[in-house]
Amino acid sequence: MAPIEGAPLAEVSAPVVIPTETRRQAQASEKLLDRDQRKNLQTALKWAGFYASAIDGAYGRGTRASMRAWQNANNAEPTGVLTTTQRATLLASYNAVLDGMGLTLVRDYASGIEMLVPTGVVAFSEYEPPFVRFDPKGNLDASVLFISQDGDQNRLFGLYEILQTLTIVPNDGPRKRDNRSFELEGIDDDIHSYTYAKLDNGTIKGFSLIWPAGDDERRRRVLDEMKASFVVLDGVLDPSLAAPSENQGIDQVGGLAVRKPKMSRTGFFINDAGTVLTTAEAVGSCDRISLNSEHDAQVVHLDDALGLAVLRPDVALSPLGVVTFQTGIPRLQTSVAVAGFPYGGVLVTPSLTFGRLADMRGLNGEETIKRLALTAQSGDAGGPVFDNAGSVLGMLLPRNESGGRVLPQDVSFSVDSDEILASLNTAGIAAQTTDAVTFMSPETLTLRAADNTVLVSCW
Repeated sequence: MAPIEGAPLAEVSAPVVIPTETRRQAQASEKLLDRDQRKNLQTALKWAGFYASAIDGAYGRGTRASMRAWQNANNAEPTGVLTTTQRATLLASYNAVLDGMGLTLVRDYASGIEMLVPTGVVAFSEYEPPFVRFDPKGNLDASVLFISQDGDQNRLFGLYEILQTLTIVPNDGPRKRDNRSFELEGIDDDIHSYTYAKLDNGTIKGFSLIWPAGDDERRRRVLDEMKASFVVLDGVLDPSLAAPSENQGIDQVGGLAVRKPKMSRTGFFINDAGTVLTTAEAVGSCDRISLNSEHDAQVVHLDDALGLAVLRPDVALSPLGVVTFQTGIPRLQTSVAVAGFPYGGVLVTPSLTFGRLADMRGLNGEETIKRLALTAQSGDAGGPVFDNAGSVLGMLLPRNESGGRVLPQDVSFSVDSDEILASLNTAGIAAQTTDAVTFMSPETLTLRAADNTVLVSCW
């Protein structure tokens, strides 16, 4: 069974040469137009930039003024009444934008959606519930999605949030949501996308148009046609239509790529309001900063000398755990552990890497840092360095191997806790401290780290 059927739109007839008309003859031919034809002319005038009022088919002073402006721009006598030839020229220009788009009425019984699709540039690809995918088939990198799933308002709102994590919905662009529907527009240097979905009798139906950036004229026209033709039919996409494949990934939703951050590093909670300490490397050149990929945050303190940054979430958080900084002098060669996200957001909980406190100073005698015998990954930078008691000795720094210097893999460095506390104090940020030295088992430390360590992402 072929669930998708399409019937091409009627082709526009070749223009017929019409003798030049007088104003009276133009008025007479205009009277023969029905209301839809009159509205089409207003639409074309609006598209051409000459008309800004309602599309109502009523030709008042505004429409006549727009016709005179169009005639002036096209070196014709500004009578305010378009001749048959002028009407044909205006409409031909309006329709020429859609040449090659192959707008076709597609009726998809599997998803219960009917609408015009630009089949000249996209073709049906596959079902990946809740999406029906139409991928590019030529040189134009455009695509279309049908959206179809069972659901209620909560699921509609969830879809609204999920879609904004996908690469097809860039961060910039207007967003609008009400109790029954939403619209998402995403714009960046590469694409300009539009997504609409609505709740309809226990189902969520909608569509997306993803178009190359900079081709706004064709994109707007195609989108207008799609919006006007969108019809909800019976039926909803069956989740079982998606067969498992080797291309599945945790960074995909319905076969579409989830947007990835520019950089992911580690941070940790330093007070009960959810304030986070992290490496300054994590917050450079970010359009947005997130904690655990869910909560937006802002930089409230930056110490470039120490390489640390303090983040405050836009909405106050209640972390399960807050670190305590060790102010006592640690013993060399004692065990330490770094909590971090070495694989970015692939794992939802932090990993612990164990090592030793190798030196109280840096390789060049720096008093502000400690050297660790510990093999860390780039994603661990910004993570807390714990002692045997679960207190924080410092914050792990990124590896710096500039100038052709390559350090052994098990050489890492951390900012000393005293330096961190002094920096926080200058910013008026309080933190918990202790000088007690006890012992905490690795199992207990792992659980504690999961409560107070956070993924920091730069978008």
